[in-house]
Amino acid sequence: MIKRAVVPIVVLGIAIALFFLIRSHWTRDEVGAGVQKTDDAYVRADQTPLSTRISGTVRRVSANDYQAVKAGQLLVELDDADYQAIVKEAEAALEAAKAEYSGNQDAKRAADANVAAAEAGIEQAQAAVAAAHAGIAATQANVDEAESEFARQQALLNNKAATKQQFEQAQATRLGVEAGLQGHQTDLARAQATAASAKAALAGAKQQRSGLNAKDSVLLAQIAAKKAAITVAQVNLSYTKIFAPSDGSVGEFRVHPGQLVGAGVQVVDLVQSGVWIQANYRETQLGHVRRGDNVDVRIDALPSVSFRGHVEEVSPASGSQFALLPPDNATGNYTKVVQRIPVKIVLDQNSAIEQLRPGFSAEVEIHPSGSSAAR
Repeated sequence: MIKRAVVPIVVLGIAIALFFLIRSHWTRDEVGAGVQKTDDAYVRADQTPLSTRISGTVRRVSANDYQAVKAGQLLVELDDADYQAIVKEAEAALEAAKAEYSGNQDAKRAADANVAAAEAGIEQAQAAVAAAHAGIAATQANVDEAESEFARQQALLNNKAATKQQFEQAQATRLGVEAGLQGHQTDLARAQATAASAKAALAGAKQQRSGLNAKDSVLLAQIAAKKAAITVAQVNLSYTKIFAPSDGSVGEFRVHPGQLVGAGVQVVDLVQSGVWIQANYRETQLGHVRRGDNVDVRIDALPSVSFRGHVEEVSPASGSQFALLPPDNATGNYTKVVQRIPVKIVLDQNSAIEQLRPGFSAEVEIHPSGSSAAR
């Protein structure tokens, strides 16, 4: 019984030893191999989903499903009547704002005229005040002389040295010059009142002018807002047409004429021109792979065509790291799994490239420049 049990145990031990020996040599040989192969490879291309930016009714679809298109080619057009009306309304609002601004400029010119008139009125009033002062000064001397003459004639009359006629003449002269003085004083008061009124008018005209200046800022802000509204309206109008952003081919259209769509509705997928190969290599195969290494590619759909290319880039992380939920191996139970690293391969010019479609399966052979076999 013991002999029967020993033999299977020895055989199992030898098998385990051989497994680990073969595994270690297989990994080492795989890293240093002169050609690295994989069939986990596919044709890829940039795919752009085209969506609506605004809501509206589909007027027409200008391309067919799976059709090749050029950059700038019209694909889908929405009814733009509403958006045209919004543009015209915004333009009319801008013209109204400009007219109001122009009217404010006319009001400013009228206010400037009022300011100039008030300043001229002040100058005239001040000249009248000065003239009244000069008249008063001149008349005051006559008044003093007339009063002195009146007092002398009165004294002479009292002493019987002058006639009553001479006294009355002196009295009349005094009253005349006093009346003239009162007239000049009245002119002075009137001129001073006119000057005060002109100053008040000037202050009012300047205040009105200042208000018009402040209104200018408001009107200019309104004009800027109206211009921005026109820009927004024109941008929304441009969104009624969906163009191809680049050369390529469209997929199946998801909208049709007469259909009401909202903002953000995907209308079609654009597969851009220019394909490449994404090969997902095991991490143990990329130890000596470098950018620019030569590559042989065979496409399953075109088995008779041989493609050549070169390594464009090696992904900075394994595919699992870009997953929505990357794996977390910091757990109690752990199983080592060889990771896959995406490698981007660009094909050399070949007339058959136009027949390639994203999703085609491929077999890839990289000739690593850093391997011992290459050296």
